[in-house]
Amino acid sequence: MAKKKAWGGRFGGGTDRFVEEFTASIAYDSILYRHDIAGSVAHARMLGKQGILPAAEADRIVSALREIRKEIESGKFSFDLAQEDIHMAIEQRLIRKIGPVGGKLHTGRSRNDQVATSLRLYLRDEVDEVLALLSRIGGTLVDRAGELFGVVLPGYTHMQRAQPVLLSHHLLAYREMFARDADRFAEARRRMNVSPLGAGALAGSTFPLDREFTARELGMDGVCENSIDAVSDRDFAADFLYACAVTMTHLSRLSEEMVYWSSSEFGFLSLPDALCTGSSIMPQKKNPDVAELIRGRAGRAYGNLLNLLTVMKGLPLSYNRDLQEDKEPVFDSARTVRECLSGADLLLRGMKVNEERMREACDDGFLTATDLADYLARKGMPFRKAHEITGRIVRHCEERGLRLKDVGLKELRKFSRLIGEDVRDAISLTNSVRLRKTRGGTGPDPVRARLAELKKK
Repeated sequence: MAKKKAWGGRFGGGTDRFVEEFTASIAYDSILYRHDIAGSVAHARMLGKQGILPAAEADRIVSALREIRKEIESGKFSFDLAQEDIHMAIEQRLIRKIGPVGGKLHTGRSRNDQVATSLRLYLRDEVDEVLALLSRIGGTLVDRAGELFGVVLPGYTHMQRAQPVLLSHHLLAYREMFARDADRFAEARRRMNVSPLGAGALAGSTFPLDREFTARELGMDGVCENSIDAVSDRDFAADFLYACAVTMTHLSRLSEEMVYWSSSEFGFLSLPDALCTGSSIMPQKKNPDVAELIRGRAGRAYGNLLNLLTVMKGLPLSYNRDLQEDKEPVFDSARTVRECLSGADLLLRGMKVNEERMREACDDGFLTATDLADYLARKGMPFRKAHEITGRIVRHCEERGLRLKDVGLKELRKFSRLIGEDVRDAISLTNSVRLRKTRGGTGPDPVRARLAELKKK
């Protein structure tokens, strides 16, 4: 049997070793030490302010907590499985440092509201880091779109060549995705930035706590209004995990394109040697491992979200020990999304574009077929009829191994007398892109305008 715990007064003996190992979270929740100490400092100051503790004792507790933080950061702090979690580890160290006064810190507080506060503070910091990374990758996309302005590549639907687009426009599509991700994280931050401190175990406290004071001390926007909800709510963590999952979806799509665009079959771009690896048997290989791992780690983010939702779905109010299982998925997703945003940013900065190969791919096919149909529609032909005639022209070309631009005017006029000399301009690659001037389109004018707008931001 292990030694008795801080809560062991009601128990007749020590905890079974299996239970001690099975229930301990100190191995992973020690990451919360800064946030636990911040919450404890705010709580101690409030106890002193309210006269619940003598001011001198509150000051002594705050000073000792700051020393403990330095001990942890310098590697001098000794963690022990018997401490259960980071919260008890810090409290026990506090009592060893300053004696029984340290035991007064927990006055008017439960581990339930303490843990919930620490996790909210941790996630707030993580969101701020993720927002900075999203801003950086968004800026990289804008920079690269500006550098590569004018490069044309095939746009795809159903993985079939569809219409020519500016590469800048394609890159800015990801910038829009990451901007939405930033909105999701910012909204999650708003909802998580309220304080559970003072909720106690579930019912509040008999002490005259000033909950608004501790919220202000922690830079929070307010307090949780229901003590039961305060200790049992993990919606804020689910919000964070959902935002991570969607961000990883976007990173995975970007990585997927980098993987196949850098293949010999496409040859649209090359990735830096420093961000690729080789084969243990095939000397010629250059594998896009960073992009592949980003793509693969999206599954972890999805699993972490489902993990937490599954934990939460059947819990009665209020706190249950199941909620200990919220932390590992949260910590893993936070680390994963940060690392993958950094990796994707490096890939975008380092990739070299093969402009000639992209343009060749636009010429090799029927990417301006829609422009031919539009041309006929502008001549007065109903678009459905124009679509049918253009489809017949495409089939004619396929049967003869021709590209659309290779078909002579005389041959084209067999399909419609509306086709004239001006058809060449209408179906040229340059005009196909240039004429798409609608807001949000791939034409140089709207893309240039969007770039200017984004650079101002």
